Amino acid sequence: MKIADYLIVGDGYAALFFAHRLIMENKSFYLFSENKQSASRVSAGIINPVVLKKFTTFWLAQEQIHDLQKTLSEMAEYTGRNYWIDEPIHRIFHNVKERELWQKKANDETLSGFLSTAFVSFDTILNPFGTGTVDQSARLNVSLFFHDFFKFLSENDRLIPEQFDYIALNPAQNQYKTIEYKNIVFCEGMGVVENPFFKDIPLQPNKGHHLKVKISKPIRTKVTLKKKHFLFPLEDDLYYYGGTYDRNQSHHEIDETAKDQLVKGLEEFYPEPFEVVDVQFGFRPTVKDRRPILGNHHEFKNLFVFNGLGARGILNGNYFAGELFQLIEYGKPLPEEVSLERFTQTK
Repeated sequence: MKIADYLIVGDGYAALFFAHRLIMENKSFYLFSENKQSASRVSAGIINPVVLKKFTTFWLAQEQIHDLQKTLSEMAEYTGRNYWIDEPIHRIFHNVKERELWQKKANDETLSGFLSTAFVSFDTILNPFGTGTVDQSARLNVSLFFHDFFKFLSENDRLIPEQFDYIALNPAQNQYKTIEYKNIVFCEGMGVVENPFFKDIPLQPNKGHHLKVKISKPIRTKVTLKKKHFLFPLEDDLYYYGGTYDRNQSHHEIDETAKDQLVKGLEEFYPEPFEVVDVQFGFRPTVKDRRPILGNHHEFKNLFVFNGLGARGILNGNYFAGELFQLIEYGKPLPEEVSLERFTQTK
């Protein structure tokens, strides 16, 4: 019989950032992964403290940025690599009014640390009104992040590469097959709809498409460009462009309308020929109030859910992994804004 402090079910940002907390606290655990393509694994990896449509920030943005930088430095100690890509976002202005609004918002106390007033223009792309730089923005090296973390888990006998079998779980006895556990954290994204313990949490799937494109004239400066969607360089002379948001589609097929939307969006500011090499999509687990969902089961108190990270999976996943750990280990109450109880108390 194996013994573990934790079982983690899932393999996206929520699961891996929570696993990191356990590693740092020297807790024993096993992580269950089906190795499927998830929204986390096909995500852009954007680290962004600003809502670029309205030029506003959001709850705990600065705290989340600082906490993520600390986490990635800690991870580098055992994976041998830091996954922070220092290629800041440059928001392409649509017109003079947007540029003036940016300049005005940059004087706001809550935004002055994020909105640079040193406007930049780029060759190759259409940006007649220039671009604004988002300070403290960056990207996560998504592919290496997942590759290295799973390699570490596998090498340290912490990875169980199989689907979690709810039928084999005996929550009354704290036993799963041949494992005795203290706590289980379910980080399943949209897969939670199959979970008999948390299938009723109010998640909304948000389907997002992105393109991999080969552009004919490279952009010399390595940055992340944003107009309607994000454009940034990948390996092998490819670029990422995306992603879309669609709450009305649930089919697991590429949507040609979304693809066309992306192609037209790129054509708006990249005037040279380009080739679409690949189209990918994923389903983000979102919540109506745009806050994650964390908490424990009403009957089996050591079964926890960590879900609903939405489009800010990296920042939300890392920061609230710490909040969940504090709840489980020390009884520190969760912020009301993310607690599962905000839904269950009204029933």
